[in-house]
Amino acid sequence: MMKSYQVGRYIGRLSAGVKKSVFTIAAMLLTSLTFTVMAQEVTVSGTVKGADGSGLPGVTVQAKGTTKGTQTGLDGTYKLAGVAKNGTLVFSFVGMETKEVAIGNKTVVDVTLVDDTKALEEVVVVGYGTVKKKDATGAVNAIGAKDFQKGIVTSPEQLMQGRVAGVQITQSSGEPGGGINVRIRGTSSVFGGNNPLFVIDGVPLSGDNVSGGGDASGVGRQPAKNPLNFMNPDDIASIDILKDASATAIYGSRGANGVVLITTKKGKGKGSLEYGYSHGFSSITKKYDLLSAAEYVAAGGQNKGGSTDWQDELFRTGQTSQHNLAFGGGDASGSYRFSLGYLNQQGIVLKSGIKRYSVGFSGTKKFINDKLTLGSSLNFANTQDTGVPISENSGFEGDLLGGILKSNPTQPVYTTDAKGNKVFNQPGNTEPNPLAFAMLSQDNTNTLRALGNINAELQIIEGLKFKTVLGFDKSLSSRKSAYSSDLVATGIGGIGRAYVNDIEVNNQLWENYFTYDKEIGKTSFNALLGYSYQSFDRYTKSIAAANFRTTDLNLMINNLASANAGKFGSNVVNNSSSEKDELQSYFGRVNVNLSSKYLVTGTLRIDGSSKFGGNNKYGVFPSGAFKWKLMEESFVPKNIFSDLALRLGYGVTGNQSIPHNLYDRRDRYSGWGINQGADNIEGGGLNAVAFNNPNLKWETTAALNVGLDFAVLNNRLSGNIEFYQKNTKDLLFLVVSAQPAPTPFSWKNLDTDIQNRGVELGLNFSAIDSKSFGWEILANTAFNKNLVKNLSGVYDTGEINGQGLTGAFAQRIAQGQPLFAYFLREFGGYDEAGNSIYPAGDFQQFLNGKSPLPTVTAGLTNNFRYKNFDLSLFFNGVFGNYIYSNTANAFFTKGSFANGRNVTKDVVGSKEGPLNAPDVSTRFLQKGDFVRLQNLNLGYRVPMKSKVFSNLKFYVTGQNLLTFTKYTGQDPEVSTNKSINGIPSFGIDYTAYPRAKTWTIGANISF
Repeated sequence: MMKSYQVGRYIGRLSAGVKKSVFTIAAMLLTSLTFTVMAQEVTVSGTVKGADGSGLPGVTVQAKGTTKGTQTGLDGTYKLAGVAKNGTLVFSFVGMETKEVAIGNKTVVDVTLVDDTKALEEVVVVGYGTVKKKDATGAVNAIGAKDFQKGIVTSPEQLMQGRVAGVQITQSSGEPGGGINVRIRGTSSVFGGNNPLFVIDGVPLSGDNVSGGGDASGVGRQPAKNPLNFMNPDDIASIDILKDASATAIYGSRGANGVVLITTKKGKGKGSLEYGYSHGFSSITKKYDLLSAAEYVAAGGQNKGGSTDWQDELFRTGQTSQHNLAFGGGDASGSYRFSLGYLNQQGIVLKSGIKRYSVGFSGTKKFINDKLTLGSSLNFANTQDTGVPISENSGFEGDLLGGILKSNPTQPVYTTDAKGNKVFNQPGNTEPNPLAFAMLSQDNTNTLRALGNINAELQIIEGLKFKTVLGFDKSLSSRKSAYSSDLVATGIGGIGRAYVNDIEVNNQLWENYFTYDKEIGKTSFNALLGYSYQSFDRYTKSIAAANFRTTDLNLMINNLASANAGKFGSNVVNNSSSEKDELQSYFGRVNVNLSSKYLVTGTLRIDGSSKFGGNNKYGVFPSGAFKWKLMEESFVPKNIFSDLALRLGYGVTGNQSIPHNLYDRRDRYSGWGINQGADNIEGGGLNAVAFNNPNLKWETTAALNVGLDFAVLNNRLSGNIEFYQKNTKDLLFLVVSAQPAPTPFSWKNLDTDIQNRGVELGLNFSAIDSKSFGWEILANTAFNKNLVKNLSGVYDTGEINGQGLTGAFAQRIAQGQPLFAYFLREFGGYDEAGNSIYPAGDFQQFLNGKSPLPTVTAGLTNNFRYKNFDLSLFFNGVFGNYIYSNTANAFFTKGSFANGRNVTKDVVGSKEGPLNAPDVSTRFLQKGDFVRLQNLNLGYRVPMKSKVFSNLKFYVTGQNLLTFTKYTGQDPEVSTNKSINGIPSFGIDYTAYPRAKTWTIGANISF
């Protein structure tokens, strides 16, 4: 019998054996299972293509339900090992529909991805967020890169010209980098400006000029450059235009003239490199039909022995080069994009042009299980403008353009001096040599501008997010101009003048807001609540110097001490000012969607501004909108309509785009007579620039909008109709005091009503959409009527310059008329003595509401594609407006010819007498209607099988090719600033920089 301890040892040995056997069996089973699983795994490869058949790089390929995945290469190919045979591959790419494919027994899986139309077409950007296009309750239009103007584009406004109903874009001149006027649903303000609020990647711009203008003695007033020129259009992904108050009220005191939201490009897919290059050639579209030398002499003009076509001497074929380089990528966890841009555009007037060097960056990254998103964007540019002495208000002696038009064609360009040297032929102050004007002057503006933001968004709980944004807009600009004493012109000859105008801007933004999304049954709810603070710091400095010892233009500009103090008195005048404004805001918005049928939006913004006094420091701007998706109702025939919705919106917005700190007296330091760089300042002191008005407040615009969205023919034809009315009250106005008075001027709110009423229509029609051929038609038109109501008093503007025209004006703001209505004598021909006849009397009067403001604007685009070719034709038109030609009034009269100046050919054959006074009258008023072939673009995409290139496209673009108009001036799209006492004008043409026709060839390459 075994002892107990022996039994225990035996059991222990038996147990150890069993354990060993069990482990051995388990190991054998696990090994068998592993081999079985390995036998069921395969390696899958293939190619992912886009709709055009080319390989698609950066597509995410993942085994469904696992962490195994990869991305396609530059040619769209991929390879993924260790995938279960019974598994499924998921192919995903930003902006395209996700596709799932069962593997089965396949080792090669090729797929084609198509655009996600819901993601691409149904989302529009609104203030502080996005919304599905079909859920938008306000009047919002979105345009993307495919809709943009092509060719040479220097600023964002040009991208959307003619593309959106109710948005009129007018280039004030053809100068590279020149100013652009943007009007959304008419003109509703005077001093407050009429351009919309621009918001770039969430940062609202101040709208102020960031470069200096000019006001040179003997030359005249010159405008500042376009403040949006720093933005490289190639970096822009989309532009969203908010037109009605229900959409713009989220921006409160700055939303009265509409809001333009610009979103820059973001990286997507596997990192890829893109490069674009273009070269353009520009020439003047139309020259004035001036008398040649022979015609001038034959008409009785003085023969000075030469034969000069001054237009040929100063106009040239300008060339433009553009380079754009970008590298970026991204996936669900983040994105990045870097860009470099270079633009070098020669103007069609000798010496003029613009150069821009730009850098862009955007990036996002998610952390903490995708609950925290950090992002940033930056746009930086160095813009170098080269100007020429073309002004807005030179007299009959003329600036550069005036000289080109009036100079005697028999006057030689050059002559010889006493030493036999070749010099410019300059007869006298009243006959400046145009070529000398250009060559003996210099005008350079250099602007550095950086705009960007850093932001963080945290998901607190499901549906609730908090976002904070730090934004900045900084710029440094210096405009330096000089006119040699060798230039024989009034106020310049024998003296020489130099000017420096510096501007520093430092604007900062801090915004914080919560968003909350919730669905309860068939009801969805979205809410926004936030706070915003924005500060605007601006410092300006100007210096004017005269009586230089040198004629070297560079030395004059860079060494103002070379100016002597002599018989002209103190030779240097300095002025400077420092201004700061602040805007503090509280805002909120609620969107409610009931059963995907009824949508309601309520918005409220409260703005507090340092521009206004204690009695009206804060303004309240509410709005509401309602949308009824009729398509969801049973009574709508589904065999006819594929979409039908009715919108109704009303809101109040404001305007505060006026000078700074107007509620309080403000002084500006100014010193003059700084002799040759000495430290002493003679006559420095304080000058008042603003005066007390604690009751000053915002202009307010109340707007009603009714819209109808529709689609028929299975969405092949879609569009919208909008009816609106805007009423602007409490008009901000600068009132000049009759002297003597305690203050020379004051700012007031006028008790008036400026009404804009109109209709808009937009249509998209897919006429043909087959695999090899497509034809798309995009059309828009808008009607607007402007009227001033309940205005006490009248206000004159539209200064008219020229000999015998001192104090003349052509426009008046008055009750019962449109803004800037023409106020002229009615011209009825000439009497026997050749003097003007005015049948209604020799006095100025209104002309049945004739106005520079158009009543109808329109755009028509035809897009064609055939296999790898695409063709786009874009026409735009403006109708119902009138243009006053100050150019003809000043230069093209018999009196001008009798005084030895050149004129157009129609003048010498007219019945006008040489002593007839060139009074302001309808003689110089013409209809401004035009239709223009604005853009033609032909492209060819090369079929790619290369492992280096993923995309290669060549194109040729024509801009401003044909213009159909009865206007006899150089171009009907013109508006020179002819303000009086700061009251702006519109639609007056005076020696404007000519428009150009441009042909561009280029290529876009992706690696």
